[in-house]
Amino acid sequence: MPKNTPAPTKPVVRVLPLLRVAHLDRPFDYCVPERLHEQVRPGIRVRVRFNGTTQDALVIERREQSDFTGELLYITDVVSPFVVYPKLLRDLVESLADRYAGTRSDIVRLAIPPRNGKAEESDFDTPWEELGTASEPDLSAWATYAHGQSFVDAVLKETIARAAWQVTPGTSWARPLAALATKVALGGGGVVMVVPNQRDLDQLEAALRELVSAKQITVLANSLGAQARYRRYLSAVTGQARIVIGTRSAAFAPVDNLQLAVIFDDGDDSLVEPHKPYIHTREVITTRSAMEKASLIIAGYTRTAETQLLVESGWLHDLVGEEKSILANRPDIVAVGQYGVDLARDENGTVRLQGPAYKAVRSALDRDQSVVVQVPRKGYVPVLSCSSCKKPARCRACNGPLGFPPSSGGPSSNVASVPTCAWCGRVEARHRCAECGSPKLRALVMGSERTAEQMGQAFPSTRVIISGGNKVIDTVPNQPALVICTPGAEPRVEGGLYGAALLLDTGVMLGRQDLRASEETLAAWANAARLVAPASAGGTVIVAAEPNLEIVQYLQAWNMTGAASAELSQRREVRFPPAVPTAAVDGPASSLRAFVDTVELPAEAEVLGPVPLPVGTSLPGEYDEAKFGPAQRLIIRTPPGPRAALGKALRKALALRAGRKEDLPLRVQVDPIHFG
Repeated sequence: MPKNTPAPTKPVVRVLPLLRVAHLDRPFDYCVPERLHEQVRPGIRVRVRFNGTTQDALVIERREQSDFTGELLYITDVVSPFVVYPKLLRDLVESLADRYAGTRSDIVRLAIPPRNGKAEESDFDTPWEELGTASEPDLSAWATYAHGQSFVDAVLKETIARAAWQVTPGTSWARPLAALATKVALGGGGVVMVVPNQRDLDQLEAALRELVSAKQITVLANSLGAQARYRRYLSAVTGQARIVIGTRSAAFAPVDNLQLAVIFDDGDDSLVEPHKPYIHTREVITTRSAMEKASLIIAGYTRTAETQLLVESGWLHDLVGEEKSILANRPDIVAVGQYGVDLARDENGTVRLQGPAYKAVRSALDRDQSVVVQVPRKGYVPVLSCSSCKKPARCRACNGPLGFPPSSGGPSSNVASVPTCAWCGRVEARHRCAECGSPKLRALVMGSERTAEQMGQAFPSTRVIISGGNKVIDTVPNQPALVICTPGAEPRVEGGLYGAALLLDTGVMLGRQDLRASEETLAAWANAARLVAPASAGGTVIVAAEPNLEIVQYLQAWNMTGAASAELSQRREVRFPPAVPTAAVDGPASSLRAFVDTVELPAEAEVLGPVPLPVGTSLPGEYDEAKFGPAQRLIIRTPPGPRAALGKALRKALALRAGRKEDLPLRVQVDPIHFG
């Protein structure tokens, strides 16, 4: 093999090896051989020799000389001529690495799909306009929101406009976004829109297909195959794609001339990356908006405390419906108390539904409309309680929760069940409450299957549909039916809305020991209520919660901005995100001690703990727990200030830890959405 000679100009290339090791997370200099001189340019993939092995790397820049005084190795090959890591994406990755105490390589893995040679043979030269025919969109829906028309005008004039859009109940979120995205694309601008899940993605794509052709929509989702995902990424990076929609990974799509960035339902857990560095998609989108001077919409039927903080800081502006529009579209929302919706058998064994709940369901079915019933858990009857004192019923052998298992005849069977322990399987045929001695039991929380059974018996001639768990239904026909579902699994009614909604067992969601219990409960309720017909058409929502609860009153008034403001105020009082920068550090006690000794925290930082990990949470990786002790959690919080200050300190400490080759597992999450 002939000896390499350096390139005639700028023979030094600075690259980022994709090593995913914290202490090696930095650029390295190599030499460009003359044979690759014309091919090597910033943003492409190359291969280099690193520590005796061949590694993929991304080119950062070409230089005339290196700061390294030793002899440089030559890069070995060019993987692909496509610029997959443009400067804007590189700046975004750097910013997120500082914000989330992550390594560049981990973030690059999230942003850039793996290479696929077949995908690179696709046509990327045909302009977007020639990929299909686009229709002139109708933007009138935005005029129903206060300052909506001026916001649209600013976006189309390429003036930076950022808004927290509270979607009016009973109206579509997808069609107004599709119309605005199409108008931006017709004017030559780029659009990136991110949604939490495939159901929302399908809905948004369907709305766009009413205005543009399928080839003019670039869909990026993890459900795609390797070839399709990489090809669509290349269509964005080459400037062919103008409208990119998708789930988490679409937030990184390097669309040319980004003019509008959108994220829908930013409170959904699906928008948080489950792998380190646990980036929230909202942070990707907001960072891009700032860096690329693009307009921004954070859309939803409710609002998170994080979005409210951006509004109160003046960085975002409210985009809410006119009061008359909300009143015209909002269903009647009635709170009946935690036990106000009681599905129980009378003395004849017949299941009865009493009071306002029965009236709402019966009225909707008589109007030939469906009724949606939201329950917090799937399954049969996860939890039983004493009918007298309401204390949870527990097994005498292991103290596990008692429930009714499904009868052998299936959910619709009339065969009686016996209380059984969900942990040890012991049958408690003669249970008595340990608190009051009563032998009577009631369902404290009914699962979706048990609710479906009892609702079916209460309305015997009505079709019952279950949506949730592994069987989520997207749409149901616009005809009488009882639709039983878990939060987030509510199907849409084809060409219509539900006549009524029942929100059951609300105490389960409200009573969770979680920082976001109230916020997520309101979002779950609102996502069901928004699918119900307006009060003027008889639409009614029955909430099984106490009427004096603040969260219930916010729902009844459809005051989502007020709810978010109150939530943010409470977070400020307890000094938790987003009010103050916070990190959760999980690991064995010895790892936590060593890490705290290493990290140089900002002034006035506070270290809380260690405490046991939340129930159901475990560390990534394995270690000898008997030797090093159980996993624990530290909470680190700092005074309000530069967002990246805490992340930078943690990132530096992680690099030092990796350099010492400490192999006990340690997980660092900056501003985690759940603390337990």
